Parts: sequence; C-alpha cells; structure tokens
Amino acid sequence: MSNHEHHSESSPVALVTGGVQGLGRGISHVLAQKGYRIALTYHSSSDDVEEMTKEIKHIYGAEPFAIQSDLTQPGEPERVAKEVLAHFGKIDLLVNNAGQSTMKPLVELEEEEISWMIDLDYKAPILLSKFVAKSMIERNIKGNIQFITSSRGERAYPGDSIYGGMKAALIRSCGSLALEWAPHGIRTNCIAPGATVNNLDQDANTEPLGRKIPLGRLGTPSDIGEAVAWLASDHAAYITGINLRIDGGLILPGMPEDPSLEAGYGWGMVYPEQHD
Repeated sequence: MSNHEHHSESSPVALVTGGVQGLGRGISHVLAQKGYRIALTYHSSSDDVEEMTKEIKHIYGAEPFAIQSDLTQPGEPERVAKEVLAHFGKIDLLVNNAGQSTMKPLVELEEEEISWMIDLDYKAPILLSKFVAKSMIERNIKGNIQFITSSRGERAYPGDSIYGGMKAALIRSCGSLALEWAPHGIRTNCIAPGATVNNLDQDANTEPLGRKIPLGRLGTPSDIGEAVAWLASDHAAYITGINLRIDGGLILPGMPEDPSLEAGYGWGMVYPEQHD
C-alpha cells in the first residue's frame, strides 16, 4: 500500500500497546504512515493521548482508536482485544510494546514491584497475544504478532534481574508461539531496541551514551517503527520466531579491552567528545 492511499475498511489494523509515548508513539506514527489503521492502549490519563490522536488524524487522515488500560489487571488484555475487534472488526498486527522497569538490585525489590513487572512485561503481552492470535485464526487472517524486547534480554546488567529476565522470557516464548501459529500463517517475532531516545527533549545524535555505541548515536523511535513495519510486511514473509536486534551494535563489544578509565565499563570503543 502506498503512503498516499486513504485508509479504508480494507486497510490493515495494528494494535500497539503503550502507543502514546516514546517508542510506542514512533511505532504508531510509522504504521499509520504505511497505511495501517491504528488502535492503541495507554495507561495514564496524563499521557498526551488527545494530542497524539489528533496528530495522527491530521497527518494521515485516520482516527486512531485509543483505549485506557492497566494491562496488569486481570481481564484487561482480553477486554482490550475485544474492544479493538468490536471497533475495527479485525486485528492484522499486534505490537506488544508496553513495558516498564525499576532498576534495583533484587534484595531491594519489594514483592509487589516484582509481581508488577512480571505482569506488565511478560504476562500481559502473552495474554494479549493469545486473544489476538485466536481472533486471527477465527478470521483466517495471516497476521503478525510482535514483541518489543530489548538488548537487555540478551545481555545482563546489574539491577535488571526482573525486566531483563522477562524480556529473555518473551524471546524464548516467541519461538514456541511461532511454531504453534505457523500452520495458521501467523508470523511471530521479537524486536529488540538497544539504547533509544524516548523523551521529546532527547537528541539521538548528542546523548552522551551515543559515543559508546559502535554506530555513534542512540536509536530513534522511527528506527524501531520502520523495523516493525518491515517485519510485518510481505518483504519479511519467510521470517518467524526471530529476535531482531536494533541497537547500533550496542551489545557486540562486550567488556572494553581498553583499560583506560575513559573507556568506561561494559562497552568497547568510545567516540571522542564532540566540540562545536
């Protein structure tokens, strides 16, 4: 579908969780631009949901369908799937993007915090995928289900036992789901962002961490959105069960072999300071 075609009843439908802020907002924009009709979930009423939906309607001529939901609550993933199906009649692409972490050592984590992260970062995407996959199978839709994981699902960091562990769990679960749903033509994949800007006041090219990333900058929401759209497209028709890392080479170097203090810990080459 070209970017200039108007959205219509036949246009594909994408559901993006956490679709109003940061990465989710970028993903929603890219998918709308590619001709998807957008459904999104947001958690807090303070999220700029009105501004965001206005923006997408203004730029792409299609009204997104926004649902407020705390996906950690029992029954919420099923309710969200049902509401989107009632509104659009189908879901062609699910992007499980919503997630959050508390960077704390395990001994400082309260039991409630652990449960909350497991529910939001693992259980919610798994349940939502279950209900969306069921709807695809019933409608004979050869759809796509994607999990936004993280380079933290492959590399260990202190303070990251739960969030990183849940991202690793999603990667592993995705493989099994890819096998279960392949006979229905449903492709199931993960996309793993590295260090990515998610606040509007951040610049991917000037954030200090960018100097330590092999490609010399942080990732942007559109880097991730373009990958989501490509992986869901027919160009990627033979890809299922993978975790596509989009991190500028962030986790390739391992421990720096340069023993100087300037090299820092945990990354390889350091780019020199940028002077104007």
